[in-house]
Amino acid sequence: MYTYLIRPILFLFDPEKVHYLSFSLIKFFSKLGILNLMGPFFKVEDKRLEKEVFGLKFKNPVGLAAGFDKNALLYNELSQFGFGFIEIGTLTPKPQDGNPKRRLFRLKADKAIINRMGFNNNGVFEAVEQLRKEHKVLIGGNIGKNKVTPNNEAIKDYLICFDALFDHVDYFVVNVSSPNTPGLRELQDKEPLTALLKELQKENLKYVDKRGIKRKPILLKIAPDLSDDQLMDIIDIVENTKIDGIIATNTTIARKDLKSDYLLTEQAGGLSGKPLRERSTEVIRFLSKNSNKAFPIIGVGGIHSAEDALEKLEAGADLIQLWTGFVYEGPALVKKINKAILEKTF
Repeated sequence: MYTYLIRPILFLFDPEKVHYLSFSLIKFFSKLGILNLMGPFFKVEDKRLEKEVFGLKFKNPVGLAAGFDKNALLYNELSQFGFGFIEIGTLTPKPQDGNPKRRLFRLKADKAIINRMGFNNNGVFEAVEQLRKEHKVLIGGNIGKNKVTPNNEAIKDYLICFDALFDHVDYFVVNVSSPNTPGLRELQDKEPLTALLKELQKENLKYVDKRGIKRKPILLKIAPDLSDDQLMDIIDIVENTKIDGIIATNTTIARKDLKSDYLLTEQAGGLSGKPLRERSTEVIRFLSKNSNKAFPIIGVGGIHSAEDALEKLEAGADLIQLWTGFVYEGPALVKKINKAILEKTF
């Protein structure tokens, strides 16, 4: 019903406006109890789908990627669509509007999206207020720096977000790979990235020492545009800093073999969706093989079908995330993937 009836109507309108409209509708239907009633249509409840990764037990391996619920407004409601975990953010210390509109573009012929949102969010402290509600699902906190913060002071921004969110999320994601904040990807270079991750690990251990509680897993989200040498550096960095894993991958700045109109394909920003599928899987496979599966990987990028999801898992991903595929294929995709995992595994 979604792809034949609902999506064609939604796709008649500006994608950013539709995103906010969808949030309002999800909240409305949740208050009416309709999402709970429709649970069997969206969810696969099966203990065999449970998976323990970096010390956390995931109800199933299909998550919602960062960027959909930036401000932690609907994580419980979105979990009703069958997700095993929800990642909020990217959050920054101070609220920021992001880049000028228009900044979100559908490439329908390619089943893709280009965005140059620019870390628009209400700031980490407002998100913390939203996160004080009971969580019905595991929550990841994706953190970044404000646009006005120079790279040589970026660590301070990440530490502010880390400290604010520590008691409210289950794991952290360090985002240095968005192409939409000027200079941000420079933090992926080996020296600044190592310094940043080591500082976050020190902060993590402070909570363990002072409060006697468990440390929080820290993951790094990387770009798909890294060379093999840079990916080998990432493997070294993970080993050196002892972070818990990698999310592969963020959006790409590449524009290869696209079918959509030139006026769309040449928009500045990060490309997500089907054109990213092959490259993100290549990155997963490279990291898994060359690290001897030394750390967990969350695979994201171009998952529009159960087959796409299985491809990521077979390449070495432990968990997967959806974003653009969720927009194009609808909430039924989550159930299809979980059913396919059960059929493939058991």
